[in-house]
Amino acid sequence: MTIGVLALQGGFQRHIAMLHQLGVEAMDVRYANQLSDCDALILPGGESTTMTHLLLSEHLWQPINEFARQHPVFGTCAGAILLSKDAHDTRVEPFGLLDAEADRNAYGRQVDSFTTTLDLSSIGESEYTAVFIRAPQLIITSNEVEVLGIENGRPVLIRQGNVLAATFHPELTANPAIHRYFVESVLNSNKSRLKKVVAHV
Repeated sequence: MTIGVLALQGGFQRHIAMLHQLGVEAMDVRYANQLSDCDALILPGGESTTMTHLLLSEHLWQPINEFARQHPVFGTCAGAILLSKDAHDTRVEPFGLLDAEADRNAYGRQVDSFTTTLDLSSIGESEYTAVFIRAPQLIITSNEVEVLGIENGRPVLIRQGNVLAATFHPELTANPAIHRYFVESVLNSNKSRLKKVVAHV
């Protein structure tokens, strides 16, 4: 299993380090042809408008859109914005994979960044330390979305099918619980895909 991390901009190196900590093969993704070597993809935090520009200029937007509709994908902060249906900003072109709208920088500017403890019992972590940096707010628009974590009444960790999204930065903590949860979902997805292949044969 190999998990790719979009490496155009943002904190991709910390995600790769976290995956290596879990013993998972990881690679940075800068070109469309690299996606064929990946079983899943992480869209890191960064600047969603800049990431949109780079995705389009590097001809990666469409290949990633197609990949994410067939494989597990995990977006953090700006990555979560890109996975949403509407970013409330014409400079951002989201993939529309989550039934959620994203309000960019809803928590304030860089100086308003904070750390808090979340109850993520849904993934086996009752006291998870989360780092919020210029975080977006996700507004869920359908009951197809599963809320895995809440901060002050706001959904901050959600899942819909093969898509996982966090408005905070799990790569900036020492706790690999969320990455482990994503890795397990990738393994389950691979098993399901293998069963379909065997059944077809």
